[in-house]
Amino acid sequence: MATTATLHHRTREVREALEFEHLAPIATKAAKARPRDVEEVEDPYRTAFERDRDRILHCKAFRRLKHKTQVFLNPEGDHFVTRLTHTLQVAQVGRSIAVALGLNEPLTEAICLGHDIGHAPFGHTGEDALTPYVEGEWQHAIHGVRVVEKLEPLNLTPEVRDGISQSSWKNDPPPFTPEGTICRYADRIAYLAHDVQDAIRAGVLTPETLPSRFTDAFGEPGRAWISSMVTIVIASSVEAGEVTMESEKLQTMQDLRTWMFENVYLRPEARAQAARAVRVIQDLVEWFAERPELIPDAYRLPDSSPLQAAVDYVAGMSDKFAMHLHDERFRPAGLY
Repeated sequence: MATTATLHHRTREVREALEFEHLAPIATKAAKARPRDVEEVEDPYRTAFERDRDRILHCKAFRRLKHKTQVFLNPEGDHFVTRLTHTLQVAQVGRSIAVALGLNEPLTEAICLGHDIGHAPFGHTGEDALTPYVEGEWQHAIHGVRVVEKLEPLNLTPEVRDGISQSSWKNDPPPFTPEGTICRYADRIAYLAHDVQDAIRAGVLTPETLPSRFTDAFGEPGRAWISSMVTIVIASSVEAGEVTMESEKLQTMQDLRTWMFENVYLRPEARAQAARAVRVIQDLVEWFAERPELIPDAYRLPDSSPLQAAVDYVAGMSDKFAMHLHDERFRPAGLY
């Protein structure tokens, strides 16, 4: 008597074929992924983008995000967002948009999980602190690609590396995949929603402080806010035939970002915290640049100067580790 199979046996080839059948025409197909820098034997079950996602999840730089600041430096309390929880939220938002639009979910997830992997200690303040040591501007998105290419080589596909480097809205051209563009929107949706909640939790804002035009447009901060923004991106993208957001709502989101800079990110207390963070980072960079033999081998690449190695090492530190090292090297003896 014949039995009915209760499971499917879906190899990589079968699942790659299903992408052509079920994903949107503009979706990035795993079978068409651009070649890696180093050729590899294909995995029997995982697609190229799934392997990239898994490599990011398992790398050391990703684990360090749990002790890196999102907004509040070294906050008291268990519920403030860290760079790691922010990254997981971005991945969730990105996947929701990708699924609804018929785009490649594993590629979206890989880019979202990697988008902040190059962040310095102390959030965007760390970028400002490191900029004097490089030509132009030190950017976490660009450094993220340096992390996965040189400091902790993961041999990722070009699609994922491009999505990481172009995840910042200031970088042109935009990502060359629609999944990379999703990450841009998912990042902004996630950080605006949870940064407002963290500011209320910290007593910096009250629910009444938030201008009504933002709640009128998106609802209350938190679940309703995220759901509203995601829905707007999905509806706007379906109408336009590309990943986008309706212009009026996008401008409102930009206005909210500006308002947050004025009232949260750059408030006087935050500026004082930022000045201390800059001192910690720059003291450490200059200290290690003068003592390159103390920098771990992973950061002393053959083509790196002592200063570049010091910048790479300090950029990879968690907030807590950076503060601990600074205390060890710069706190006067006997001061507790």
